[in-house]
Amino acid sequence: MGSGSESWPFCVRPLTPQLGAEISGVDLAQELEEGLFRALYRAFLRYQVLLFPPQDLPPGRQVGFARRFGEVQVHVMDQYHADGYPELYRLSNLDQHGKPTGHHPDKGTLAWHTDGSWQRVTGQATIIYGEVMPPSGGETHFCDMYGAYERLDAAWKARIAGLRAVHNLDFSRNRRHGEDPLTEAQRLAKPPVDHPVVRTHPETGRKCLYLGDHAEFIVGMPYADGRALIEELNALAIHPDLSFEHHWKTRELIAWDNRCVMHRATSYDAATQGRVIRRCTVLGEVPG
Repeated sequence: MGSGSESWPFCVRPLTPQLGAEISGVDLAQELEEGLFRALYRAFLRYQVLLFPPQDLPPGRQVGFARRFGEVQVHVMDQYHADGYPELYRLSNLDQHGKPTGHHPDKGTLAWHTDGSWQRVTGQATIIYGEVMPPSGGETHFCDMYGAYERLDAAWKARIAGLRAVHNLDFSRNRRHGEDPLTEAQRLAKPPVDHPVVRTHPETGRKCLYLGDHAEFIVGMPYADGRALIEELNALAIHPDLSFEHHWKTRELIAWDNRCVMHRATSYDAATQGRVIRRCTVLGEVPG
């Protein structure tokens, strides 16, 4: 069972010609044999976004699967920790009785971003399980940042070569979107960090844009000019033919590579519809 020239020990169905694949025939609730996981990881690097069809996945097994990729982040915003596992981060608009509250748990997720770019050691894989999904809205969109860089013309590539952007969770969560999910202690625990605007993926060796909503300004550039550059590049990065728009089914799992993919959620009616996801983000490396 395979796709393209490579043979896989599971079924692979590409989701678009450029980005994403559905993986079937893998029971994530079971401990994965090493050879099977290595094949999954090769597919992860090749397709950037992996979708697994609906299956029961207890919280502890999701954490166990995430640990196969590497060290799992314990998010500074501990109000979202879930199920007794500090590595799990639950975003929910339901109250204790399972009723919609009308409050969106994190509006920052509605903007294109890459997880963990606001810390020195950035996110590698994000692994999300859909516990409750609305019948409409609440999608997750992905875009290919290899392709985003490759489609820039020579002048743009020359202009941004060597530039570094400052990524700041306080900017993207508190100041930019008019909400205050970060406490003062959390803000101080995660000061701004700078990363290259163009990073080289440490495993594939390919160059990609590395920006998104957490990027606040450009080192050595007047603030307003840097903001304008980031906004323009973030817009240039999105190509319909290099994107995948996922309409969730309950109990699906998606894993993606934050080093070469941006993503965003879409809005839904938080007053009448429920949406609950649990997330693990695996730490990667310092971008280079």
